[in-house]
Parts: sequence; C-alpha cells; structure tokens
Amino acid sequence: MANPGTSMRRIKELLRLSAAGLSYRQMAGATGLSLGAISKHLKAAEAASLSWPAVDGLTEAEISVRLVGEGVKPGAARSGFIEADYAAIHLELKRKGMTLLLLWEEYQASVGDAAYGYTQFCVRYKTWSQALKRSMRQTHRAGEKLFVDYAGQTVPIIDPLTGKVHAAQIFVAAWGASNYTYAEATWTQRLSDWIGAHVRAFQFFGGTPEILVPDNPKVGVNRACRYEPELNRSYQEMATHYGVAVIPARPYRPRDKPKVEVAVQVVERWILARLRRHQFFSLHDLNASIARLLADLNQRDFKKLPGNRATAFAQLDAPALRALPPSPFEFADWVIARVHIDYHVEVGGHYYSVPYPLVRKQIDVRCTTTTVECFHGGVRVASHLRSHKRGTHSTLTAHMPKAHQKHAEWSPKRLMEWAADLGPSTLAVVAYQLEHKPHPEMGYRACLGLLALSRQYGRDRLEAACRRAVHAATPTRRSVVSILKTGLDRQIDFHPVDPAVPTPDHANVRGPDYYQ
Repeated sequence: MANPGTSMRRIKELLRLSAAGLSYRQMAGATGLSLGAISKHLKAAEAASLSWPAVDGLTEAEISVRLVGEGVKPGAARSGFIEADYAAIHLELKRKGMTLLLLWEEYQASVGDAAYGYTQFCVRYKTWSQALKRSMRQTHRAGEKLFVDYAGQTVPIIDPLTGKVHAAQIFVAAWGASNYTYAEATWTQRLSDWIGAHVRAFQFFGGTPEILVPDNPKVGVNRACRYEPELNRSYQEMATHYGVAVIPARPYRPRDKPKVEVAVQVVERWILARLRRHQFFSLHDLNASIARLLADLNQRDFKKLPGNRATAFAQLDAPALRALPPSPFEFADWVIARVHIDYHVEVGGHYYSVPYPLVRKQIDVRCTTTTVECFHGGVRVASHLRSHKRGTHSTLTAHMPKAHQKHAEWSPKRLMEWAADLGPSTLAVVAYQLEHKPHPEMGYRACLGLLALSRQYGRDRLEAACRRAVHAATPTRRSVVSILKTGLDRQIDFHPVDPAVPTPDHANVRGPDYYQ
C-alpha cells in the first residue's frame, strides 16, 4: 500500500514517467523519491490497476481511495447500494444497439432502491473499465469486425524425401467483440494461400463478419493509403463473394488492429511455443496440432472478464454472423492480356478465343482451376474450360469473323479426303495450301476456292489443271485458276502423269494419314 504521506500528485507523476520509459534512477532524480519508495509506489499502483494515462482523469481523492483505501474502493458498494456486475455490462455493450442507459434500467429493475443513479452508475463503470488494458477497453459490436494477419513466427516443416526445411507461415484471425481466434499454417503468404486461409476461417466460424481488417499486406492490398487503399482484385472478389467490406488498418497504426496483434502474440505463446520441440513432415500434421491447441486456447478463462473466448463467441459474435454463401469462394487469378491477330489470348501456353472485334485490344482474364473467363470493359466476353495443353487452341465459332465461320466446319482431314476423291493431283495442290500458308485459316480458304472451281469447271478439268500445276512446280490456287481460264488443262503438250504410277514422295505431298 502507498504511503499516505506521499502526494497523490507525485504518484501520478511517477506513473507518467514510468509510462514514458524512464528508469528508476531517472524517476528518482525527477521526483526526489528514493528508489525503494518508487518501487513501492509503482507496485501499489499496479495492484490497484492504476496506469497512465487512465490515472490522469482521476482526482487526487480518487487516487487516494484506490491506493490508500480511504472511503469506498472501486468495486465495493457504498452503504445501502448494490454494485452492478460491470464485467457483464462490458460484454453486453458489445451487442448491436446496446447502450449504458438500457443496461442501467435493467440493473435498476433488478435491485430496486439499492441501485445507483444513472450518473453514478456511468462513473463507476468508467472507473472499472479504466482498470482494463487499453486495447481491451475498445468496444466492438458483435459480429462487426474480424481482424486478420500473419504471425511473424514460422514453423519448420521437413521434407521426408529430401530433408529440406520449409518455413510454414501462420495465419491468424480474431473477432473484435469476443476475441475468438482462428489459426492455421500455410506454405506461403502468397495470394492463393492468403485467400484460402480466409475461406477456411469463415468455414471454421460458421459465418462472416461485416468488416475484414487486414494489416495492409502487399498480397491483398495493391496500394496502401490512409483514406483510399487499393485492394488486390482477387481479394476484392473474395470479399464480394462473402458480402464483407475490407477496411485495411492505417499504415503504421498498430492501434487500429490491437485484437489481431494480441491474438498473434497469444498464438505464438500458447500454440507455437508448445510446438517448438516437435518435428513436422507435412502441412497437414502441423495444422492438426494447431487445431488441437487452438481449441484449448479458446477455452482458457479470461483474467478480468467472465467466461472465455469460446463462450464469448457463442454469446456475442455467433448470433450476429452473416450466413455463408451456398458454395465457398473459388480462388481466381487475374491477368492482363492482349488479343492476338487471330482473336486468341494466351494463358499458360494455351490459346483461348474471344470475339474477333477485340483483336489487338487489352482485356482482363480471370483464371480458376477449371475455367478461363475474359472481360473487356467489365463485361464478360468469353468463357472457356481451362486446358493445360500447350500450343493448342480453344475456339468458339461465335468468336470468328463471318468468313471464318463458313470454313469452321472444314478440317484438314475432311479437305484431304475431298481432294483425294477428285484425284492425286488435286490432293497434291490441297496439301500444298495447308502446308505453305502463314495461318491455317488462309489454307482453308484456298482449298475451298478449289472446291468452287470443281463446280464451275467440273471435276475432270480441275484434276487436269492441278496435274499441270504440279508438273510446272506451281501448285497454287492462282496457278490452277490461270490454267483453267486459258484452257491449258485441255492441251496435252506436256508429259501427263500416268494414273497407274503412284504419286512421287516429296515435300508437297504427305498423304491423308499425315492429317489424321
């Protein structure tokens, strides 16, 4: 107990200097008190739950009551009055719409004439609440805020095959009202792990908050700003899926997120410290151990409040949670791509079509494990099943220009079969078109042009013209058209190919089997 002869003003100054980080010798020089007296007074103040700056709002008489014991001590009712349960009132204030006036009316109704008046009730509650830590005095509405962050401490996981050690990251989420905590290990802090941890946390809690409060992580916040932080697009999409708002803590303002700061510290002390001598060989085993210790952590009794994190969650946050959507959020990565001249975009080495008017324009591509969606101006313009076959195309007919759509029903195999039906020389010319055009579509058009010539000039004349073009080493559609127009296909002043002699094996003729 403090010495009654010591000035309460001097004790108040001691608490201020101690909070400023001064040593005992420095405080002795500033106050004129001995080191022993300083130690005794600070211990008495700690026992009376007096700290700076809370003590600054108290009168010297109130400080004397707390330290010396004269008069009525806080927490002890005056003669004829019944003290309210301030711990229960502190928890009740976290409920939506709750006020001190309503709680006072309930308290008055329960004890009748033995109740303090409203003003004295508020003063005594304030005096009680000032004995709590500053971070605990913050009042959070039930179900309102969920604070999320990664712990600074990691846990080693040993690869059983190579012996290589990987540092697993520890994700922590804590509710503002109840302090109910969730923790899990992820391989990295990358976007997919960050969002996946949120999804599993929501499943663990059985619902979602109104507001998520992250600590401006680079993975989730593209641009940290006190007034208008810019969220990562995938993180914002996850928030939209669950109907929550994301309000990052202000940069360099740890008091904006004291709940998760304390939760991280508690997880490190009561979970990670207990696992320090364990060896883990898989992420699954580590998370199983964390889950067991997490249940014990949430059931540890509060020191200054009734109950524990689990009971507080059941009473406060759980009834106020927003319902989970029918299906969990599926992580999607966003990339920016430019549409190629063939109206396709490349994602992971595979090519996906978009409407041809978007050629050379920049679009947003959303990639999940199963789908690839393309957006232009915020509107989805294409959707494909995701393929991991590199160098191949996924093309929708509706995305093609009209001229290409007419040719879409044709394939190299079908064109070669049609040409072989007309004759070996026509087959050689068609094979040349497919082999020597800069784009497959151009070869299709040339081959279909040859088909049109068969209708105009007849099958026999087309075969004869192709035979003459192959003989002249000009197996192009233009050459065949010229031969047909000038009638050279009807002349026999060159050495025709004997149909009985097989077509020579050269680079321009590969046969139908090549296009299977």
